[in-house]
Amino acid sequence: METLVVGGGCFWCTEAVFQRLKGVQKVVSGYMGGLFPNPSYREICTGKTGHAEVILVEFDPEQISLEELLLVFFKTHDPTTLNRQGNDVGTQYRSVVFYADEAQREAAEKLIQRLEKEQVFDATIVTELSPASEFYPAEDYHQNYFNQNGYQPYCTFVIQPKLEKFTKEFKDKITLE
Repeated sequence: METLVVGGGCFWCTEAVFQRLKGVQKVVSGYMGGLFPNPSYREICTGKTGHAEVILVEFDPEQISLEELLLVFFKTHDPTTLNRQGNDVGTQYRSVVFYADEAQREAAEKLIQRLEKEQVFDATIVTELSPASEFYPAEDYHQNYFNQNGYQPYCTFVIQPKLEKFTKEFKDKITLE
């Protein structure tokens, strides 16, 4: 198993997408990139801790490659908006890849260059590439959020449309479980 840590806005959204990918064994919502240990959700929401909402993805590279995971990441959020995804605004919602090693950094850089060259987005990609630091799992009520709370308004109006777009574009990579 290998791991990848990414942040693309609200972790409920990214968690819901990555949980549906073939080869992904586990997804944990949490925080990374901040100034002090063991932040709470309330603390990171102030924007003063420096942490981003992220997901830690544990995956089998024989079933899904790092490059495929990164492509899903970039295409299921807006990597061109700084510190914002939709109505979620603040540094905690920044687009970020926390790379575990040089291979992950290089893979992310290459993909960004390709997406820019192909003009996949209408604006420049602003996704931060930073070395991974300590990962802090989010509180229990944030874990598996969409699957347990799909009826909530945020899930209905924000996450569900994202999943529909994801399903349409990546149907060959979705698990049937």
